[in-house]
Amino acid sequence: MKKENKNAFGMIGLGTMGSNLLQNIADHGYNCAGYDNDSEKVDALNNLNRENIHGFSDINDFAKSLKSPKTVMMLVPAGKIVDKVIEELLEVLAKGDIIIDGGNSHFNDTERRYRELEKKGFQFIGMGVSGGEEGARKGPSMMPGGNKEAYETVEPILKKIAAHVNGDPTVAYMGERSAGHFVKMVHNGIEYAIMQLISETYEVLRSGLNMKDEAIHKVFEKWNRGRLQSYLIEITRDIFAYKEKGTDYLLLHDIKDEADAKGTGKWTSQAAKDLNLPVPIIDIAVSMRNLSKYKNLRISASRLYPDSRSVKHDDKDDGYIHTLEQAFYFSMISAYAQGMHLLYRANEEYDYKLKLDLIAKVWRGGCIIRSKFLENIYAAYKENSNLEHLFLNDDIHKSLAENFPGIRTVVSEAALRGIAVPAFSVALSYFDNFRSKEMPTNLIQAQRDYFGSHTYELQGKKGTFHTQWKDMG
Repeated sequence: MKKENKNAFGMIGLGTMGSNLLQNIADHGYNCAGYDNDSEKVDALNNLNRENIHGFSDINDFAKSLKSPKTVMMLVPAGKIVDKVIEELLEVLAKGDIIIDGGNSHFNDTERRYRELEKKGFQFIGMGVSGGEEGARKGPSMMPGGNKEAYETVEPILKKIAAHVNGDPTVAYMGERSAGHFVKMVHNGIEYAIMQLISETYEVLRSGLNMKDEAIHKVFEKWNRGRLQSYLIEITRDIFAYKEKGTDYLLLHDIKDEADAKGTGKWTSQAAKDLNLPVPIIDIAVSMRNLSKYKNLRISASRLYPDSRSVKHDDKDDGYIHTLEQAFYFSMISAYAQGMHLLYRANEEYDYKLKLDLIAKVWRGGCIIRSKFLENIYAAYKENSNLEHLFLNDDIHKSLAENFPGIRTVVSEAALRGIAVPAFSVALSYFDNFRSKEMPTNLIQAQRDYFGSHTYELQGKKGTFHTQWKDMG
């Protein structure tokens, strides 16, 4: 018989993430409880035979086992199931208890749930969790937002179970209401962009330089020891060395070239468009995953338009590898900069009270987009907490300038040789427009007024104007 009112933390959803996170909590000396309506998952948790982890198949018994104020975290699929679980929890919890949604919920849903639960007297936290299964077990990056008092209650636990960088835990209060899930959404958008850049790098190495698998592995191995050091480069290095037992080729070559997505990249693009803010490198990453799904259509097109790619360099051309590294560094900076700019704009619009230096600090470890470069981002916002865009920071400016030759060479040569590098290309185009004192969009305004009487503004004059264009001349 399990003792009531003993457990400090409760988890609903005992999949790999939920189970690993509970074990992480238990490792740090806390008694915790887990609930799932799948009895096999409950049995698996109890079969760990750990004195301070208790699994339940009955939600009433689960709730009774928790200390007050009771803290319950959900790790269940985003959407209607979250609302269903909250409804069940309201039957077994009391006012003042804490509910944490640790899944990838859309920030608009979190906003609604926060307000609804606040009216009913419950404390709600929407918390992004990054790091995957390994992160949950050994130390994730966590982005909680919502009720600040509730966060302060659970902060000691979260700080202990988080990853640590230079002694600092990779968790902090992000901001009000849905701030935590908004930050996690942008994190995932940046993740999409960097993964697309890596896949395009692979294409340049394979099709542009005619490199073999082992040589590609060595490139990523070398890059991960330098300024590109990051989790995503690290796992790419490992993928280019992985062969299943009994085979003499990479598992990678058996994997379909059709990329799935859970929607958070698309949400990032949509949120940016709602705020009239450009994040083209994230947009193109989402679009390329979508295009990859049209396999049959691509096969048909490949017959109609045969591959005309030619190889200029070879795998011994270390100079071009350096050029490609420059292009990647430039584009990676752009991916982070566009994501951080979105956070800056969202902070204005939604009054989240975000601290961009704190976000960069939390992302330095535990999460999927952790990288050496995040130290530069952290330093930039630490120096100027009101920095609107990373491109305006002196150190970032120098980094971009140093890598102009690489990005321009890679994009131009790829275009000439028929190698698709859309994320590299859009990183360069975004920069060239960003630094443009005058864009050609005055013509677009004239066109809109011509066909739709949408009016336009004039330089040096106040007000809006309309012209009867057909009456001219």
